[in-house]
Amino acid sequence: MKGDRVEIVVDAGDTTRTYEVVASRAGRRVETAVRRGVVEVSEVTRNGTVVRTARFMATRVLALVEQPVPREEASERSLREERPLREDPKS
Repeated sequence: MKGDRVEIVVDAGDTTRTYEVVASRAGRRVETAVRRGVVEVSEVTRNGTVVRTARFMATRVLALVEQPVPREEASERSLREERPLREDPKS
């Protein structure tokens, strides 16, 4: 979902560096994968096409923090759906 983001904290020798991958547009999501000693964080479209990817050596990654956008609760959605968009001229 738009706004989802992943923060990656990496050991850069004498200091640490923080990187962010953000789902920048509607319908995109952020996926993480660890394969063969490499941490891969990708922004992906609805169709599964990778838009951009960040790769880090797994031994250097100190923290991987996924921060999803808060979703609406069912009660909030039902309240919004009950309100008419406009007045019915027949009533």
